[in-house]
This record gives sequence, structure tokens and C-alpha cells, in this order.
Amino acid sequence: MRLLLVEDDNLLGDAIRTGLTQEGYTIDWMKDGISAESALKTEHFDLVVLDLGLPRRSGLEVLKTLRSAGNPVPVLILTARDMVSDRVQGLDTGADDYFVKPFDMDELCARIRALLRRSSGRTSPMLVYKSLTLDPVSHIVTDNDIPVDLSAREFVILQTLLENKGRVISKDRLEQDLYGWNTEVDSNTVEVYIHHLRKKLGNELIQTVRGVGYMISKDS
Repeated sequence: MRLLLVEDDNLLGDAIRTGLTQEGYTIDWMKDGISAESALKTEHFDLVVLDLGLPRRSGLEVLKTLRSAGNPVPVLILTARDMVSDRVQGLDTGADDYFVKPFDMDELCARIRALLRRSSGRTSPMLVYKSLTLDPVSHIVTDNDIPVDLSAREFVILQTLLENKGRVISKDRLEQDLYGWNTEVDSNTVEVYIHHLRKKLGNELIQTVRGVGYMISKDS
């Protein structure tokens, strides 16, 4: 999952990026409102963590522009502004959640998981497909209740495909989920991880749609 972090405080931003990276997310970090707007216009993100007090353009202005453009990406406001009026304004402007600094990292991660779950239309925290179960919290995958050993990036690809059952996910989208900006990616990286997943979970699970991407079919 690829997240956009918009935070101008270097120490806090670095701590958040480190914590979310350890949770398996790919993080792109912008430090001002103009850069955030540019990124949101040109790139796909699964969720945005947005500060309000940003240089060049405020977080609320970024949020207004985002929603005016019809972009439905989940937005979690993370700010020191704790007045009820601030919360109301942020939520009414289009935020999906409002979290006040200082905060607990575990709670931030739980809120992010809840928003991602809601945006994909799930009610259960677990991703289940036939005999396969993926737990986004513990990062454990089981097949017929037997643990399956996956690398961090194999886990990300499998999670993305399970979150989008019945939809073809392009190679570019999978690369974005695995890597942020300024990261050199080998041309066959995704194919290698797909190959590993098929060896571990069976060739029938992940379908190749030639010239388009990969998919896991909906439950039969």
C-alpha cells in the first residue's frame, strides 16, 4: 500500500515515515501544500496523512482541491489543532478521520488500517479468499491454516490483489505499491514476485491478463 505523508516538521515526519515503513507501507513524503497537490494530481495513493499547518498552501486548501477534483482517496488529518471547530471543519471539508498530535503510533496505524478497510468495502480486518487468509495487522498469511512464509514485498502484492478481487491491477500500480519516488526498479521486478507467490500459493491463484496486469478472481 502506498501512502502520501504531508508533514513539514522534519523530526516528526521522519518518525512517522519510519514507523509506517516498518508496518509495510510505501511512503512518499511531501513537506508543503503545493508539492502535495502536485503529487496527488499525478500519482496514485491508497491513503493520505495530512497536516493542516503547511507552508505554501494549507492542508485544508489541499483537501478542498482534492475533493473538488473528485478524488476519493481516504484522508487522515494529523494535526496539533485540537479545537472542536477545527475537527468539524476538517471533517466537513472532506477528511475521513481527524487525529490530534501528540499521538500514539499504534493508534495511528490502527486508524490507517480502518480507513483502508473501509475504502475497499470490507468490514472484517482479515482478507479471506477460499482457503487463504491474510492478516494485515500481524502480516501473517495462512493457507488451509498452515502459515506461508512471504517476503515483505510478496505480502504487499498479495494484499493489493486480495483487496481488489475481480479487478485487474496493472504492473505500474503494483510497482507504486512496492516503491516510492526516486527508487530504481528493475523491469521484471513484479514478475519475479508474482512467480514466487505462485510457487508458494499455487499457479491458479493469480491470473495474468496479458498487456494489462494481474488479478485474483472473485470468490466463486
